[in-house]
Amino acid sequence: MLRSNPHLIELNTCLWLKQLRVKYSMPEMTLSSVPDDEWLELRHLGFDIIWLMGVWAPSPESERVARQDKGLLEEIKRLPPGFGAEAVGASPYSVFWYKLNSEFGFEWELKGLKEKLNSMGMKLMVDLVSNHTAKDNPYIQQCPECFINGSEEDFKSHPDWFFELPVGDKKRYIAYGRDPNFPAWTDTAQLNYFNPDTRARMLEVLLRIADMADGVRCDMVMLTLNEIHETTWGWLLNKTPFKRPQEEFWEHAIRAVKEKYPAFVFLAEVYWGLEWRVQQIGFDYTYDKGTYDRLRFQGPQEVRGHLRAEKLYQKHSARFIENHDEQPSLVVFGKQKALAAGVIVSTIKGLRFYNDNQLDGVKVRPPLQLKELYERVSDPEVKKFYIKLLKITDHPAFHGGEWALLEVRQCDQENKTNANILAWSWAQRRTLKVVAVNYSAQPASGVINVSIKSEGETTALFEELSDRFFSFKAEELAGGLRLKEIPPYSSYIFDVEF
Repeated sequence: MLRSNPHLIELNTCLWLKQLRVKYSMPEMTLSSVPDDEWLELRHLGFDIIWLMGVWAPSPESERVARQDKGLLEEIKRLPPGFGAEAVGASPYSVFWYKLNSEFGFEWELKGLKEKLNSMGMKLMVDLVSNHTAKDNPYIQQCPECFINGSEEDFKSHPDWFFELPVGDKKRYIAYGRDPNFPAWTDTAQLNYFNPDTRARMLEVLLRIADMADGVRCDMVMLTLNEIHETTWGWLLNKTPFKRPQEEFWEHAIRAVKEKYPAFVFLAEVYWGLEWRVQQIGFDYTYDKGTYDRLRFQGPQEVRGHLRAEKLYQKHSARFIENHDEQPSLVVFGKQKALAAGVIVSTIKGLRFYNDNQLDGVKVRPPLQLKELYERVSDPEVKKFYIKLLKITDHPAFHGGEWALLEVRQCDQENKTNANILAWSWAQRRTLKVVAVNYSAQPASGVINVSIKSEGETTALFEELSDRFFSFKAEELAGGLRLKEIPPYSSYIFDVEF
């Protein structure tokens, strides 16, 4: 059973496997021949879920489109040591078929890996791209009505929204997959979720995945919700027999999968303030872009306000400061701020979501279509920091304990920097963990509203990140934990044993 507040790591399967082939001088390595030590290292760091991003059969058409993308070609040219079009492959989010990429091994190896990870106490997660398929996915020929169709007139009016598809002696005009706020993804075909056959097909795919893995990260879930689907595509669907269903696809699909696989985990990539709604539909976890945006663009007051949200919502939120869609945290936050943000997302409620480049302190984000190894320079200090942080937060108190957001008062009337200190505790049996983060660029002082019994004139509290004891006089614990002059973007995790 998955523990509360589990830890997930995202691995770019293509690049990660290539790195291991070089490391072990095994050019033919596949998923089944990855040394157990690699998986055990992740387990020892406290990871519960391994998300292998991009495991499915790649689309030849997606690769062709990507190799004509001038912006992408320029990006990989700048990526050390510099690449040409031959290094560009298909997008992992333009799925040709839900079958293991033959570069990674035979079909049975995915289920075999699931069983191996389960024996080590971990779960395997893979992708489901729910909104669209690759434009050359064989399913389009089998069921063209399962995709959004336009007319020839629509195609001529919006050639960037549709592509021609010969079907027998006729031509169809299929919509590209699209987020209404951005240009269409021109290597994809948009699924029609108002067609019952589409829903039945996607449920079949989900059930097949559930037999091979322990969970799915579902891409752009909000685009498949009835209201959003109707807003985006209603102008075309209104001309067809396909009407808006009463039930959301996901309500039935999650129910059906969990009837057969009760422990299967659903993680939704979702934005636009729809996270709570998607949780209510049945998703176990939803992306928490709200915390990310507040940490990156706002300040401690806004972060604190977000953490006052309903506890059940927080429990089902996936916390992150980096993934394949976001720029490296060290670059966009700055190093010290990024590490402070890392402590925050690692010690609050919810699924704690990391990227392998984040843990190694890599300052570049490779395009998803890159299929060759780049010069991946890690930062030893950042790597050491995350190893320590992950081991600290693997403690049962951060998973089975009771979380509480703590008030931070002023030390004196003149000093108002307490507003920059974020604090919370985890209590479990005889253990109390107190987390304090100065999330600002100036020193901060404050009194954390937590009860710690003093042991005589002075009490020593162990701070886990620095591996040192802090000595507090009795008066500094009276009425709360008094912290003075916490350095900018610095964090404390105090371990208090009763």
